[in-house]
Amino acid sequence: QVHVAESGGGLVQPGGSLRLSCTASGSNFRLKGMAWFRQALGKERELVALIAGGGSTNYADSVKGRFAISRDNAKNTAYLQMNGLKPEDTAVYYCNVVVSGGDYWGQGTQVTVSS
Repeated sequence: QVHVAESGGGLVQPGGSLRLSCTASGSNFRLKGMAWFRQALGKERELVALIAGGGSTNYADSVKGRFAISRDNAKNTAYLQMNGLKPEDTAVYYCNVVVSGGDYWGQGTQVTVSS
């Protein structure tokens, strides 16, 4: 069993920045990919960014050039640096981690972009 914990959400003004963290913990797991998804009120969950075990990354078009995903393998942690935030980035952000044998979700962290 793998536990996934996100942190770093909050309220920020348009143009501001936030950094989300996602840490996987448990026993006897091999961490592969890590990804951030988000779900705005009344909308489907969508992929924001992912980082593979080898470090390659992929981003949704809507966040390219503004968001950056990274990971610290020693800490089983992924980060999402979000710059130039817009009101349309408001959503609950979820971390998904892929391990040998399955994937796990965190509980989500709220990001609200508003003046």
